Amino acid sequence: MEILGRRPTAAELAMYSVMWSEHCSYKSSKVHLSQFGEKVTDKMKEHLLVGIGENAGVVDIGEGWAVTFKVESHNHPSFVEPYQGAATGVGGIVRDIISMGARPVAVMDPLRFGAIDHPDTARLVHGIVSGIGGYGNSLGLPNIGGELVFDSVYQGNPLVNALAVGVMRHEDIRLANASGTGNKVVLFGARTGGDGIGGASVLASESFDADKPSKRPAVQVGDPFAEKVLIECCLELFKASVVEGIQDLGAAGISCATSELASNGDGGMHVELTNVLLRDPTLTPGEILMSESQERMMAVVTPENVEAFEAIMAKWNVEYSWLGEVTGTGRLVIDWAGETIVDVDPKTVAHEGPVYHRPFHRPEWQDQLQADSFAETRPFGSDAVKKAMLELMASPNMCDKSWVTNQFDRYVQGNTALAMPDDAGVIRVDETTGLGVAISTDANGRYAYLDPYEGARLALAESYRNVATSGATPLAVSDCLNFGSPEDPEVMWQFAEAVRGLADGCRELGIPVTGGNVSLYNQTGGVAIHPTPVVGVLGVFDDVARRTPSGWREDGQAIYLMGVTRDELDGSEFANLHGHLGGRPPAVDLKTEKLLGELLVNASRDGMIDAAHDLSEGGLAAALSEMALRFGVGARIGLDEACERDGVDLFTMLFSESQSRAVVAVARSEEVRFKDMCGARGYAHMRIGVVDTEIEALDFQGHFSLPLSELKEAYEGTLPKHFG
Repeated sequence: MEILGRRPTAAELAMYSVMWSEHCSYKSSKVHLSQFGEKVTDKMKEHLLVGIGENAGVVDIGEGWAVTFKVESHNHPSFVEPYQGAATGVGGIVRDIISMGARPVAVMDPLRFGAIDHPDTARLVHGIVSGIGGYGNSLGLPNIGGELVFDSVYQGNPLVNALAVGVMRHEDIRLANASGTGNKVVLFGARTGGDGIGGASVLASESFDADKPSKRPAVQVGDPFAEKVLIECCLELFKASVVEGIQDLGAAGISCATSELASNGDGGMHVELTNVLLRDPTLTPGEILMSESQERMMAVVTPENVEAFEAIMAKWNVEYSWLGEVTGTGRLVIDWAGETIVDVDPKTVAHEGPVYHRPFHRPEWQDQLQADSFAETRPFGSDAVKKAMLELMASPNMCDKSWVTNQFDRYVQGNTALAMPDDAGVIRVDETTGLGVAISTDANGRYAYLDPYEGARLALAESYRNVATSGATPLAVSDCLNFGSPEDPEVMWQFAEAVRGLADGCRELGIPVTGGNVSLYNQTGGVAIHPTPVVGVLGVFDDVARRTPSGWREDGQAIYLMGVTRDELDGSEFANLHGHLGGRPPAVDLKTEKLLGELLVNASRDGMIDAAHDLSEGGLAAALSEMALRFGVGARIGLDEACERDGVDLFTMLFSESQSRAVVAVARSEEVRFKDMCGARGYAHMRIGVVDTEIEALDFQGHFSLPLSELKEAYEGTLPKHFG
């Protein structure tokens, strides 16, 4: 009433309720997210064409090409209705990419579930994986990577994050604004229905509570074939320069599209809501405004382009309705059957909503948690270490993920150069030059629980390292920040620390955050998830033909360990397997991380290395296992000298999760050049083995031999055992 100077109408209340929800307004998080802009330097913005505030960030990758990418969450809807929740998560992020003027070329999906043996986990895994595959495969988009994590802390709040990437020429970039008095406003695509009334916008703004079923509104229902037509229709509109501004309809539906277009423009907007084409004629004006029905777009078209617009709609058989026009009043006015039901300043709806300075403080239990370092008896004998390796590689978080990834088409469109299980997904952008991009997403909730600031920096470091390991130069970041309730001061402290850590880390590495998403209220019955800041890093290749796979193949290749190993097992997968979570996460030095990245990119570009794998979860044991299993080729490994150099035992060398490390396979002819490069930069490196195509095992010389058949059986059996 204070803003409007009068009692609001029912439609205005509906509009403000969804637009000022946590999911849409970022009212609890924006005071902290401002650091991403405050801590960015001019150098970091060198390749940035569109930054935070638009539907997705856009970066220049050279040769007149631009890439847009973004990661978002669809956590709460996916718990309520796994298939449609996950499917519409993919559809929504793809429409963000379309709205920037780009052709979508790939998707990724960081996923987190509860305990693998919990009765409800199978329901969620089957539904969510099927939803992602069903929608993405039908769109003809390759799914090139992601994450799969099982932890009981996500039992009531699975995380379904979706990333999409698109490509365009610089001149094709489109922004979401409604400018030009007299220009027409049009809604096109699917009809508006009752599915998802206030869906993601409301559902993602409250914790789950069994006593409040009203907090579980209908989940949106997706139609990937309608979205595929919408993609091609939009791209033709862009090519013909028919639209002046465009906005996808996702969370908050028409409320969001009209208010954001008007707010970003230079005037106002007048809309006749009765013109909206409906699937359900019983919907009230407020429900029409809040509906989050999928596969819809809103555009601004000049009067002289109306005929051309309609011709393209007819060609693709896409329904549309002219809703109104851009005005010079600075007001968003919406009528229903001749009566004005909304008359607001669009900026108060879209961009000037409430700002909460939520109280936050460091939890009292944090000191005790960090003092509880992993101190269990460690397996020192050769047989015990071998057994521990098999146990690690069969564990839910380290096992083979092909049960999931085989349900996704990774190579459709023919431009996928690398995909899971390699460290990063790689897509060719330009057939002529081979120009392309690599993308990786990473987060470790256990690290962030132990230290949210360092946990966010560790997520950034691993994603950065994965991209560099593939041979691409890291360029930009998109994030999806998954946390519990902001009404809990301890959760809010975790959030504030993670944002500070990510902003500081990006500044140290010299790459900007281009956009992203915040998902709060991932909490059930007062129990919050671990803070899970998912960080996506995008890197660029001059030529994807030079990408580096994660497994060795050629007999006689020298195997080198880059980096130094320390006794860092707190928060590790080995500790997790033994039910321990405490201590401090591994230390990360981002200057060292950046140097490692430069060495990996240069070694790949100059043809020095034929395979590379970063060391992260599972440490050296996991990296060597995955490199050998990638193409089924064994190796002889000698670690005694490396153990002596770093002052650690064999077990610690294999299972520590120290950062800034990678394993590379170097052709014999390139060894001198590789060692000279590392030596000149003062980077620790040591030859720890040789590829041997004859032995079909990982032979840890002087200790034990692990047959690849035995390792493969342990590695590949876990997911089929639990999910069929």
